[in-house]
Amino acid sequence: MTARFSGRSFDTTLFGEFVHVKNATATINDESAAAFTRGVTDGYTDGKVSCDVEIELDLNQFRKIHKAAKSAGSYRGIKPDDLLFYANNGVDEDKVELFGVKWVLADIVGIDPDSADLSTRKIKGFVTSPLFVNINGTPYLDKNDTRGLLS
Repeated sequence: MTARFSGRSFDTTLFGEFVHVKNATATINDESAAAFTRGVTDGYTDGKVSCDVEIELDLNQFRKIHKAAKSAGSYRGIKPDDLLFYANNGVDEDKVELFGVKWVLADIVGIDPDSADLSTRKIKGFVTSPLFVNINGTPYLDKNDTRGLLS
């Protein structure tokens, strides 16, 4: 029997480096909705989409973010970058790609003097590329969604 994936199975790549995250989430917000005629559903409309990202890192890993900010001249100056979450146990594979993530700092200090946990920092981001999100090589968006946006 093959081991199943856990949070420990995933490698995360950010700014061209492996980053060990304490916690990570990526949430797709899809505002597609039901269409109605005289109050009865009869189809749907494609709504706008976005993807929000949040990563929690210990201070050693946060230094990689700081290095990118220093190179860019500021934290706000960090250019959007692709983010990869990847796991492979020799039998199964899971790969989530987020394209053009623009990062903003969130929780820059969180001190609990009664805790022995490592100090952490959170960064939040949002997907900015029309490539949007791929899950195991399959795009979330349809070609019709990105028509005229990709060359």
